[in-house]
Amino acid sequence: MAHFGELFTFWTLHCWYVGVRLDLSIVPEKPKCIGILGFNGAKASHVVGVLEAFIAAGAYSEHQTRHFYDVKLLAFAGRSFVSEFGISIKTKHSISDFAAFDTIVIPGGNGVHAEVGQKIAQWVQNHHSAIRRIVMIGGGVYPVANSGLLDGRKVASHWRLAQDVAARFATLSVDAATSFIKDGPFYSCGGGAAVVEMILAMIEEDYGPSVALPAARELVMRIRPFGDANSASEISQFQCGPIDRLEDLPAWISAHLSENLSVETLASRACVCPRHFGRIFKRYFRTTPARYVERARLDEARRRLKFTRNSIEYIARAVGFSHVDSFRRAFERHYKLSPLAYRKESIRRERHRLVAA
Repeated sequence: MAHFGELFTFWTLHCWYVGVRLDLSIVPEKPKCIGILGFNGAKASHVVGVLEAFIAAGAYSEHQTRHFYDVKLLAFAGRSFVSEFGISIKTKHSISDFAAFDTIVIPGGNGVHAEVGQKIAQWVQNHHSAIRRIVMIGGGVYPVANSGLLDGRKVASHWRLAQDVAARFATLSVDAATSFIKDGPFYSCGGGAAVVEMILAMIEEDYGPSVALPAARELVMRIRPFGDANSASEISQFQCGPIDRLEDLPAWISAHLSENLSVETLASRACVCPRHFGRIFKRYFRTTPARYVERARLDEARRRLKFTRNSIEYIARAVGFSHVDSFRRAFERHYKLSPLAYRKESIRRERHRLVAA
């Protein structure tokens, strides 16, 4: 109960800080309709992750009796499908029930390479103009790319698929080092935890932090912004051999930002000699260990500036900067704004969004 009290106190302070009063002004008259495509060979984790994240938007907010999203699982053929690993899923709706959807989600899985993948590509091509957002998870990018709608756009991809997607679709800009990307009406992520992170970012985009934050707390996830290099993936490209030793490093770095994260420390964690560590790290993360750590620290600092009332000095120390001046210089170098200016701009944008809503 004490823990709940602490969360409620933090939540109240946050809303007071950004000038948001918990009222019904953010609640839509009509919930946004979300369609999740189900087909033989789809990844069950993609389907369930999206479903639970959108449902959490209303279940744990101040407005528990209100519905922010009407989420429908749509079987692409009939009213059932079998997932990639043999889970049989029955649905109330099929794709033939399609009417007006705000958002369509296309999961990955080996089914995207079967005949149904081509049918999905054709369906998306025929209906995309009536859909505000098209969301692709992992291999879900294949049918949309086959439709031609992604030509010239940037997409996030699972590290294991990145080279293949780039080879098949030369007009795409494929980024395997970013959790999730928004490019116009197209949203993409590699999979795993990035699925829920992306949905939470979409909830914040629709209704602001007053709805997204309670859902994030319930799902034990952070709200992260859409971005290029600003939103580094917690899983990068790994192959067999010594690279496997780097697999846990991104998550470990994120959990130890306030500690000494020198090359020697990271090399010891990965059980690799410092000289060899620097080479393989740069090869597969496409940056040096020092720059990666700095970017991770600044990414977390940006999140705290936006969602907490902590002082800039406190945030600088919490993310691992020994001096606030060095933190300010690094922040301005990356974001072209001082930490204080970034916080003020975040508050201004949130107030403008609420007024516009």
